[in-house]
Amino acid sequence: ANADKVVKIQKLAMKMGAPVIGLNDSGGARIQEGVQSLGGYADIFYLNVMGSGVIPQISAILGPCAGGAVYSPALTDFIFMVNKSSYMFVTGPDVIKAVTHEDVTKEELGGAMTHNSKSGVAHFMTEDDEQTMMMIRELISFIPSNNMEDPPIKPCTDDIHREDEKLQIIVPADPNKPYDMKEIITTVIDDHNFLEVMPHYAQNILIGFARLGGRPVGIVANQPAILAGVLDINSSIKGARFVRFCDAFNIPIITFEDVPGFLPG
Repeated sequence: ANADKVVKIQKLAMKMGAPVIGLNDSGGARIQEGVQSLGGYADIFYLNVMGSGVIPQISAILGPCAGGAVYSPALTDFIFMVNKSSYMFVTGPDVIKAVTHEDVTKEELGGAMTHNSKSGVAHFMTEDDEQTMMMIRELISFIPSNNMEDPPIKPCTDDIHREDEKLQIIVPADPNKPYDMKEIITTVIDDHNFLEVMPHYAQNILIGFARLGGRPVGIVANQPAILAGVLDINSSIKGARFVRFCDAFNIPIITFEDVPGFLPG
């Protein structure tokens, strides 16, 4: 019955062209219902896939999520996790201990920092539920309700004639000397407001949302301060996934490029 309710709202969202926001704190399928409960998950996963690139899908992990409860969020566009209180794993530490005799904590296995910095499954890490809701609200302000609409434009209070002399000196004359690309990005965009996506994962590339003249844009930039900004597997996947999202939802992309090439070896 619970899966049917979720499926119904997913179908309605796709019909109306509205984003789907999932607030997750679940132990997974109700095993008392047997295979039927797993069939309900299949319907949810199917609509997650069918809605990809059609409507924005955002997941907030607000507590421990295990088993089938983690598959659906993993298929959505953005995942928020709360530090020290939300977890995502297929099987918990007790099962791993019984099967592999390995001792692992919930935080190491599927905590917010693990998924934000190592696995790359999560995109944002917050300190509490309230901050999660505020960040979801900020994210929604940059993206359209569906792939048929343009991103929402906000009145721009930033002076279009603003000059910043810092841009003259941020990039060093020595090409081998690192610098922080975030300084350039925040200087150029409206009100210095840059919503960085996946800030803890593959830090040699920067992705995120900003505004120019009140219009939302996606930012893709190499980060010379980390690994000289080279492209490796993780950073390439991170950047490509973000570009696909922006392409699906009519968000223009601005690239800040300073890259020596692909990571050798």
